[in-house]
Amino acid sequence: MPYCIKHFLGVVLDIILSTTAEHVHVDSLMATSSMTPTDSQADTPTNAQTKAALINAPTTNRPANPPTNPPIGFIILLFFSSTDDPTDSQTMFTTDNKVAEAPQVTSAPTGLLTTDTHMGIVTTTLLHKLSFKMPPGSVGGKELRTIAETLKTNSTLTTMNLDNNEIGDNGTQALSEALKTNSTLTTLDLRLNSIGDNGAHALSEALKTNSTLTTLNLASNLIRENGAQALSDALKTNSTLTTLDLRLNSIGENGAHALSEALKSNSNLATLNLASNSTGDSGAQALSEALKTNSALTTLDLRVNSIGDNGAQALSDALKTNSTLTTLDLRLNFIGENGAHALSEALKSNSNLATLNLASNSTGDSGAQALSEALKTNSALTTLDLRVNSIGDNGAQALSEGLQTNSTLTTLDLAVNSIGDNGAQLLCKALKTNSVLTTLYLDQNKIGFEGTLVLILACKINSTAITLNLNNNLIKDKTVLVLFEAFQRNSTLTTLDLRLNSIGDNGAQALSEALKVNSTLTTLNLGSNEIGDNGAQALSEALKINSTLTTLELWSNKIRDNGAQALSEALQTNSTLTTLNLDHNEIGGNGFQVLSEAFKTNSLTTLELWGNKIGDNGAQALSEQLKSNSTLTTLDLWNNLIGDRGVLALSEALKTNLSLITLDLRLNSISDNGAHALAGALKTNSTLTTLNLADNKIGDDGAQALSVALKINLVLSSLHLYHNSIRDNGAQALAEALRTNSTLYTLNLAGNSIGDNGAQVLSEALKTNFTLATLQLQNNLIGDIGAQLLEQVSEAMIRIIEY
Repeated sequence: MPYCIKHFLGVVLDIILSTTAEHVHVDSLMATSSMTPTDSQADTPTNAQTKAALINAPTTNRPANPPTNPPIGFIILLFFSSTDDPTDSQTMFTTDNKVAEAPQVTSAPTGLLTTDTHMGIVTTTLLHKLSFKMPPGSVGGKELRTIAETLKTNSTLTTMNLDNNEIGDNGTQALSEALKTNSTLTTLDLRLNSIGDNGAHALSEALKTNSTLTTLNLASNLIRENGAQALSDALKTNSTLTTLDLRLNSIGENGAHALSEALKSNSNLATLNLASNSTGDSGAQALSEALKTNSALTTLDLRVNSIGDNGAQALSDALKTNSTLTTLDLRLNFIGENGAHALSEALKSNSNLATLNLASNSTGDSGAQALSEALKTNSALTTLDLRVNSIGDNGAQALSEGLQTNSTLTTLDLAVNSIGDNGAQLLCKALKTNSVLTTLYLDQNKIGFEGTLVLILACKINSTAITLNLNNNLIKDKTVLVLFEAFQRNSTLTTLDLRLNSIGDNGAQALSEALKVNSTLTTLNLGSNEIGDNGAQALSEALKINSTLTTLELWSNKIRDNGAQALSEALQTNSTLTTLNLDHNEIGGNGFQVLSEAFKTNSLTTLELWGNKIGDNGAQALSEQLKSNSTLTTLDLWNNLIGDRGVLALSEALKTNLSLITLDLRLNSISDNGAHALAGALKTNSTLTTLNLADNKIGDDGAQALSVALKINLVLSSLHLYHNSIRDNGAQALAEALRTNSTLYTLNLAGNSIGDNGAQVLSEALKTNFTLATLQLQNNLIGDIGAQLLEQVSEAMIRIIEY
């Protein structure tokens, strides 16, 4: 369904025309600089999908932080494709192919001035924020020509996101003409748009005269060496572009040669991403020549480029004289020990490179030995990533020697190698004397009892290590017996990750002894470790004494009612633990009844219990304690066999509870009766901001009851009702509530049976509602008529003309 967009009136609009199937990116109006567009993964050729999976792999195994700013204004997400999964609006933010929690909205929007992100016609008056999730291919060359005409005269738009459409060369040419006269746009995202050399040539002509654009994203297009040559010509004269992203194209070695010529004279480009472009050694050699004289580039990404030892040698020569590059990414290439040797020579004299990523190469032990020599004298490198490099014990020994004298490296990633107990023992020598390393990744190696023993003993001497990741190794219960002595003396380790091992009850008992005397550990992850009731009982004894642990992860173990009872007793006296994760255990109603007793006095703020067997009896027991509890803010009870009887009890608790802000009841057996009970609670509750009732059995009657509550409730900001049985009558009731409600920012109605009539009444309500930030309607029965009505809901601010 093609559209064109025209500027109308002085209002804030934001129209997302991105067509990525999996997610919609919702950006904050409050601080666009804190939010980085994610890499689209949809609708690319098979080989591009494979590359994209590699390109977007995280540098480490740590999850990226979610955005922290709340979306504000008015957003409608129109999802009508039956192939789209109804993603919860709480999980729309993605980084590195992982779903991250969306920000919680805690206050109403105020009159902020902004020039916000993504495709839109924007001015500086905050009235509405309108966002469309368009069907794939909805924006092509014809539509771009209309948008381009608007850009020629627009004086406020700073960021345009048109990723994953079918703009092609013709649309890009029209857009380029607009860029020649536009004086405000600073960021343009054209990923996944079938742009070839002709389109790149048109953009290059625009860059020769444009003086405001600083970021241009052309990733995942069809640009080859001629297009790269054209862009290179533009870079020789352009004085404003600081970031150019050309990953997942096909510029080849000739394209790399052309760009390198531009880098010799360009004095402003700071970030160049050429990942997955088949540059090869020849391209790397050309770029290295440019780096010898370039004084602006700080970040160069050459992932997945078939660069071997010759290319690494050339880049190494450049690093010996270059004084500006701080980040070099060479992941997923063919660099062997000779290339690693060459890079190590460069590191001995280089004084500015802070991050070197060599993950997924073939440096082996010999390469690790060479790099260790560099670490002995290098004074700039802070992060070295050597995961997946066939490094064994000999390489670990060498790196250990380098760490003993190095004074700058803070993060070393050796995950997914072949380091065993001997290598771990050698690394521990470095930890005993090194005073700067804070993070060491050794997950997915072959470290067993002896290796874990020496590492932990080293930790009791080391005075800086704060994170030790040993997940998914060969650690058994007897290995953990050494933790007791290690924790007696260690005064720095705050995070210990032992998930996905086989610690069992005996290991948990050993850890509990350590926790009784340790005074620094704040986070302990024991997820998926075959810990049963005996282990839980031992840990509970430690919690009665320990005064520092704040987070305990025990998900996917074998804890039953007896273990829950033991933990309950500990929680009644423990005053520091704030987060307890018991997801996916085997706790039933009886266990939860006992566990709930702890909430009378405990300071726990987050309790995660999804995937247990709590049932109505457990929910009733918990509700009694929630009536007086004043600390718990997040309660996760999804997939727990809770029905209307349990929800009725929880509803009674919500009427008096003054602390809970998030309640997750997804995937239970709640029907209209349960919805009526919750509605009654919402009429008086003054703290709950997020209620998730997705995947239940709520129909029109339940939706009507909730709508009555929404007319009165003054705090609820997110209501999730996706995958229920709500039809047009329910939608009508909710629409009536939206006419008067002034706090709800997110309403998720995806996966119901709402048709055009429901869409009509919702669109009418949205004409007067000025606070709803997200409305999700994917996978309903809405046709073209309903879609058109929703699209026209803000006709006073925007014209959407169908061709």
